[in-house]
Amino acid sequence: MTILAFALLLGPLVLVHELGHYLVGRWCGVRVVAFSIGFGREIAGWTDRRGTRWKLSMLPLGGYVQFAGDMNPASAGVDKIPLDIKEREGWFHFKPLWQRFLIVLAGPATNLIVAVLVFAAFNMAYGRLTVPAVVGRFSENSAAQAAGVQLGDRIVAIDGKAISGFEQIPDAVKPFPGETVRLQIERSGQKLTIPVTLASEMMKDGLGNSARIGRLGVGRPLGDTEVIHIRMGVVESFVTAGDQSLHLMGLIATGLKQIVTGQRSVREMSGPIKMAQYSGQTLQMGWLPFVSFAAFISINLAFINLLPIPALDGGHLAFYVAEAVRRKPLDAKSQEWAFRTGIAFVLALMVFVTINDLVPADLFGL
Repeated sequence: MTILAFALLLGPLVLVHELGHYLVGRWCGVRVVAFSIGFGREIAGWTDRRGTRWKLSMLPLGGYVQFAGDMNPASAGVDKIPLDIKEREGWFHFKPLWQRFLIVLAGPATNLIVAVLVFAAFNMAYGRLTVPAVVGRFSENSAAQAAGVQLGDRIVAIDGKAISGFEQIPDAVKPFPGETVRLQIERSGQKLTIPVTLASEMMKDGLGNSARIGRLGVGRPLGDTEVIHIRMGVVESFVTAGDQSLHLMGLIATGLKQIVTGQRSVREMSGPIKMAQYSGQTLQMGWLPFVSFAAFISINLAFINLLPIPALDGGHLAFYVAEAVRRKPLDAKSQEWAFRTGIAFVLALMVFVTINDLVPADLFGL
């Protein structure tokens, strides 16, 4: 089940990512040499009438589109430049800067579009359930109660982010354990702002992974509680889906920043093995949870590929921004070393997160 779920998760997401590059590249008149799902030795494939080799490769963790003129699948450098000017027209590296930028951006953008489409479909089909964010009880050692929040207070915003229901509170506080947030509340018709230093709590998921999360320590009243079912039209569903996707990207960025600055342990980073385990668990729960998880991973792929690391899409985009500012590209030697460094970093990171998935957290005391 885990192997099947991982294939059903990663295969389509890689496919749509690379299709984004492929379709925009074709629209810009670039000739495509190869379209591969996976890396390494080819397992199966065929060549279409345009000369593109479509193939399934041995290592399934990713994929690539290789355009005419690319020195390698990472589009790092130009192969031997042809003398025929007409042949150059189909080469990626001879296209205008704005076209190269769009071709590279199309991969992560397609992953983001897929997530928005999934969330929008869920919004239209199910709407959302909400419970008014009126404080009905406090947990033991509640951070909110210690800061002066009272029963009956309505939470309207956290750090300026509007809160309309209790279901929105966890996303606003979980990423910030031990940090101080500004709680905007309504009390007896008055609006107040209360600084609250969030409690820090270790939480374990279904796979035994531990992570520190922030806790506000408030809950809705016990017993009968007003539950509101909000239906969404097409436009509202897509607008909300866009907000949901951008919010998730923001949470990913916050988590990465906290790991880099030491606020979170590197043990909270997950790799392909944990992703496979999660995908197996969600598929066993049903297709809806699995598709929702796939949308979340699609957002992760978009975010990771936009990081300004050479060999990733974000690295290419950074080079193009530099080229636009300098009015000329970086020299070939600098780009080559940057791509080598980027590939080495990505490979090292893959090894690290894989070990992270396999090795028990207490083995090295991390």
